[in-house]
Amino acid sequence: MKSKSLRSMQLFVFLLLALGIIGLSLGGYLTPISRIVLNPVISAQTWLAKRYHAVQSLITQPEDVTTLRQQNTELEAENSRLQVQIVELQQQVTEAQLLSTLVDYERRHVENQYIAASVIARDVSPFMHYVIIDRGSDSGLRKGMPVVTQQGLVGSIAAVTAGAARVGLINDPGSSINVILQQSDVEAVLSGQLTGEIQLDMISQKAVVQAGDLVMTSGLGGNYPANIVIGQVVTVRNEAASLFQTASVQPAVDFSQLEIVLIITNFQPIDISPLIPSSTTP
Repeated sequence: MKSKSLRSMQLFVFLLLALGIIGLSLGGYLTPISRIVLNPVISAQTWLAKRYHAVQSLITQPEDVTTLRQQNTELEAENSRLQVQIVELQQQVTEAQLLSTLVDYERRHVENQYIAASVIARDVSPFMHYVIIDRGSDSGLRKGMPVVTQQGLVGSIAAVTAGAARVGLINDPGSSINVILQQSDVEAVLSGQLTGEIQLDMISQKAVVQAGDLVMTSGLGGNYPANIVIGQVVTVRNEAASLFQTASVQPAVDFSQLEIVLIITNFQPIDISPLIPSSTTP
């Protein structure tokens, strides 16, 4: 009986203490004590958490680095592939624009028949100026056929194989073309130079030639059709002791940028050299 009364008393006291603690806690009186008690526990938990994350990072870091390197390699490969696609698309756009321009040129010059060809090689010799195209005798090309672009005259077929041809450019030292200056109606001879420049010779001293005059083929000599644009006069040299004037010409075609050309296939060059009298007396 005494034992039950003691337990009841203990329970009553415990409940009073519990209610008192709860009341003090709700009233904020235990906050300083809870801070003193809990701060060491919280600090210990924080320290343990930092050490746990450090150990976990140390264990997983090699795997993460390997994964990042692999992802970086894949991204670089994808970037390179996209750059190649961009370049290819730009080239396709450029070729499409060029072909469209050449088609327009053909429509404006319906008197001629053309075959388009791509430039596949350029000259490496400082003494010759030519390009190689991917059309030859199998496509109907013959030596001497004129070659043009939408800008103007490129040159003529100098040699032909079954599947390719060599185009001698108008700035080749062996090139000689009869031309006419459109503004002044003056005739002259255009020749290529070792330097890659083109020059007008045999201009009469009486002729009035000015910078900016348009130079075109005259059709004389049998090598080229008439009225193909060549370029413009840049400078004129007139020396009193010379029989003729000379002039330098800026070609309309940029030979370093040639990609696609047109060959005039219905023009047959005529070799008139055997008909020209020799300057020597037999």
